[in-house]
Amino acid sequence: MKNKHSNPNLIKMHRSYTVEEAALACKVHKNTVRRWIKDGLRRCDNQRPTLILGRDLREFLKRKRAKHKTKLKPGEIYCVRCREARNPAENYAELEASNTKIGNLLGICPTCDSVIYRRVSLMRISDALGKLQVSIPEALEPLIKGANPSLNSDFN
Repeated sequence: MKNKHSNPNLIKMHRSYTVEEAALACKVHKNTVRRWIKDGLRRCDNQRPTLILGRDLREFLKRKRAKHKTKLKPGEIYCVRCREARNPAENYAELEASNTKIGNLLGICPTCDSVIYRRVSLMRISDALGKLQVSIPEALEPLIKGANPSLNSDFN
């Protein structure tokens, strides 16, 4: 039943949940919901069984999720091991396309030498690059429409 990220959108706003029902809806253990109550999740009253309003549970999960989000600047990639946003070693990354719209920037963390990833939209990749040097496979180059056209041609 362990789930690191509970989806707040699965919670019904106009419903009240017992601890067990909230645990099932969030796919976590009931003790996790009890810990959330100790951490500030509001409950309806001090009566038993403990009831939690859906809107309170949803807001709590959204706040909890927003607290852990990191806004990355251009050129930064988040290192999971270091738990910090970092510029990859030597400001170098590779682009690996998942499909025609989305890809991953892969780099090496300069601190712990682990592989770091950043999910990017291929249409807005220039926003994420900053001063990074990126190697792009030849098949992807026509798909990525940059502001600067390629000067590498035989035409005059």
